[in-house]
Amino acid sequence: MTRQPECLRLEVPSEAGGERIDRFLASRLEDLSRSRIQALIRDGRVRDRRGTIKDPGARVKPGDVLTVELPPAKPAELQAEEIPLDVVWEDDDLIVIDKPAGLVVHPAPGHDKGTLVNALIAHCGPSLSGIGGVMRPGIVHRLDKDTSGLLVVAKTDTAHQGLARQFAAHGRDDHLERAYIAFVWGSFDRPQGTIDAPLGRSTRDRTKIAVLREGQGRRAVTHWRVVEAYPGTDGRIAVSQLRVTLETGRTHQIRVHLAHVSHPLLGDTTYGAGFAASERRLSSEARSALKALNRQALHATLLAFEHPRTGERLRFESPLPPDLLTLRNALQSATGEVKGVQKRRTEGLQK
Repeated sequence: MTRQPECLRLEVPSEAGGERIDRFLASRLEDLSRSRIQALIRDGRVRDRRGTIKDPGARVKPGDVLTVELPPAKPAELQAEEIPLDVVWEDDDLIVIDKPAGLVVHPAPGHDKGTLVNALIAHCGPSLSGIGGVMRPGIVHRLDKDTSGLLVVAKTDTAHQGLARQFAAHGRDDHLERAYIAFVWGSFDRPQGTIDAPLGRSTRDRTKIAVLREGQGRRAVTHWRVVEAYPGTDGRIAVSQLRVTLETGRTHQIRVHLAHVSHPLLGDTTYGAGFAASERRLSSEARSALKALNRQALHATLLAFEHPRTGERLRFESPLPPDLLTLRNALQSATGEVKGVQKRRTEGLQK
């Protein structure tokens, strides 16, 4: 059975006279983004007494009665795939996933299968009301393929807008909180610090991100704090575990910033290849654990935000996955102790 379009009727009050029609409708139809409303207007889905309106910038008149036709969400063009997901939270508005390493978040040219989006289309099915009129999940932030941890995805236009606003503020409004656990090479001369360095595409290799000179690239700020430090076979600190928080959200930000200050992530062959010799300072058990890891040692351990519809504060924690837990245990057992800094463990998964 074919679903019929839904028709909404809105009367323009006197105080809204002269307002742009896309802005007027966006303020009244909170479930639709302004870009979605503009698309509906251009598609001839909005009318007044005089006929169809095609210009999103047209001005409304007091007393006008607008009819908005909402077609059913189109099926996603991407293929649904039954890929197992670790669902931490799900409701009608959003879903929180504990993403495993190795899973690409979003399809890209040449990689349109086997992604988190393909899995979500299959998992959510009819509960996806549609982002921009298409039955698909709304990606508001991403994790690299080989970064594990917590990720929130919108299931409706309203949730997508609300989450996007929080991620754009990066916690400056106290709504969003994110933290990562990172295992990096070397020791630090202080317990915590901040890296403030602009990022952009590398001029030498366009596939990479690089720190650029002031005035170039986009501002990027990373805060770090040492959690544990692990001696190598020579007794000197070889590896540090950090808790990392972001003030901005740039592509590969943590990986590039930490490599920039000569503390690249363990296992990061893109930005830390020059530190391969450091592996010789690890115990045989730790070297084996690092080889088995086969990815950068980065995990999104904390995610907290305000529910975009209810306003409820949601907070989730993810413990280290088995591969990183094995690495940490191997680093600790090399000498039987952790030196010099406060020990702090990530325990449990709050759901």
